[in-house]
Amino acid sequence: MKYVPVTARRDLRTLGRQFATQRKLLKLRVADVAQRAGVSQSTVANLEHGKAVGSDALLSIARILQLADYMVQSADPYSHTLGIVRSTENLPKRVR
Repeated sequence: MKYVPVTARRDLRTLGRQFATQRKLLKLRVADVAQRAGVSQSTVANLEHGKAVGSDALLSIARILQLADYMVQSADPYSHTLGIVRSTENLPKRVR
């Protein structure tokens, strides 16, 4: 079994609960989400139970649940304090 840090497991469980809640608010069944996202029902269930799924499946499911735009926006480094502070600096081509 692959090692997953405790904090990542906790975040997966939280994300799973949030996805399940959103699905229920949209009055969708697991089967509906799976079919629309092009994934298996077990993938949707695994995500909702806090198990790791592929990033492509995660984003496909998030798109069906109307959460993908929020996820993508929250990953924008310039929407966070550090990115805003350093936005005038030139980014290195690579970090060593």
